[in-house]
Amino acid sequence: MNNAKRKSRVALLSVISNSTLVLLKLAIGIIIGSVSVISEAIHSGVDLVAAVIALFAVRTSGQPADKEHPFGHGKVENISGTVEALLIFLAAGWIIFEAIKKLAHPVALESVGYGVGVMLISAVANIIVSHMLFKVGKQTDSVALQADAWHLRTDVYTSAGVMAGLALIWLAEAAFPGVHFHWIDPVAAILVAMLIIKTAWKLTIESAQDLLDVSLPAEEEKWICDYLLSIDSPVKGFHKLRTRKAGSDRFVEFHLLVDPNMSVGDSHDITEEITRDIRSRYKGYTIVTIHIEPCDGACGPDCSQAHICAAKNSDD
Repeated sequence: MNNAKRKSRVALLSVISNSTLVLLKLAIGIIIGSVSVISEAIHSGVDLVAAVIALFAVRTSGQPADKEHPFGHGKVENISGTVEALLIFLAAGWIIFEAIKKLAHPVALESVGYGVGVMLISAVANIIVSHMLFKVGKQTDSVALQADAWHLRTDVYTSAGVMAGLALIWLAEAAFPGVHFHWIDPVAAILVAMLIIKTAWKLTIESAQDLLDVSLPAEEEKWICDYLLSIDSPVKGFHKLRTRKAGSDRFVEFHLLVDPNMSVGDSHDITEEITRDIRSRYKGYTIVTIHIEPCDGACGPDCSQAHICAAKNSDD
């Protein structure tokens, strides 16, 4: 199965899983009157929207480049991840608002055990689905799938927090009959929201940076530099290295300095070899653009800049 189909199938699984959990949590939350369970239903609702966005993103980003999008559709995944992060912020704000109202006007909970049960089911389901999303997302370098996986992994933690809060109410009121501990429920919801905000901030940074055409990570650029400097003659060096990323697609371009007497055919062959080697290094699709220049032995300012990489000098 190719990467596009794998990404699409696991994204669809996330949509189905979240749809089921939203309905289950909402029903139980309303029945027992728990704001923390209802807040988790809203959280899963946001996860559902995010999963639908991720499904659309991975299907769109997998389309080949066309006349209107000559560089492909990879940035759709970055846009998806950013939108998902913003949705988490909105969900967290709503949860805090509802929890504060519950603190001001506490309501007794009924059949707390049902709430504990649905949170356990949610946590287990999201552990399984998020693991699959992380696995495929990392294997295919998919920003959208990894963002969706973080949504569900956060849901695991928040479900565990709500479950612990409900269990504490259950045990405390059994141990101290007549004493009410309903305040624990909205407090647990606020703690859930705090964790959600932290995750949303991380997702925003990770998904939005590629929209600004940030360079590839330092370790990836270092590998490119080391590889180019390791090539034997007739390559004399390189400069003006530029990199960026869109979704799982990488863009690498630089000027390659070669022997002035090198034929057009030989220069074409060496660029093909370099392109093939760089592409084989990374997941996703890598577009390599190489500008051939004759080396006259005089290194310009670019060749000595450490952040670009030093050009290789020949002893010939």
